[in-house]
Amino acid sequence: MILRQDKRTVPQLNTTSTADISFILLVFFLVMTSMDVDKGLQRMLPPIDDEAVETVSDVARSNVLQLEITPSGRLLADGKPLDVSRLRSRVVSFLGTDGAARSRMVMLDVARSASYDVYFNVQNEVVAAYNFLRDRHAKETYGKPYAACTPEQRAEVRAVYPQRMTETVTMGQEGGAR
Repeated sequence: MILRQDKRTVPQLNTTSTADISFILLVFFLVMTSMDVDKGLQRMLPPIDDEAVETVSDVARSNVLQLEITPSGRLLADGKPLDVSRLRSRVVSFLGTDGAARSRMVMLDVARSASYDVYFNVQNEVVAAYNFLRDRHAKETYGKPYAACTPEQRAEVRAVYPQRMTETVTMGQEGGAR
């Protein structure tokens, strides 16, 4: 008897749709993944000048709004507790009218152990107050918002409302102004 050997073929797996499925999954995960946006403070730092001389200027106490962030994250304005949500209106009322804003300054004293979120929120509120005042002045003077002004007009508005702010970082003691 002759044994006959049949060639057996191994069934092949149909992989034609595997590429399609992997592409769809890739697109799905790219679309559904949230991208964390880093928050930070946008500041224009002065250029480095090797020959720059630091000048000390005397500012009257009545022309300084002293803000302090304590180690526990509390905000104090001139030694009194203030909620961050009310800071914008406090800065706007402090800077006051056009002529007074040029001579006034905001001084921020931050405890090193204070949370960055509180510091960030305080900075945002102070900048928002300046933006509000500049926008209001631009609308009164030029009839359009600050963002729509020409560069020359913006410079004139910034001259009326210069952002004069100083910051210090201290080891900080809980309890108020020193």
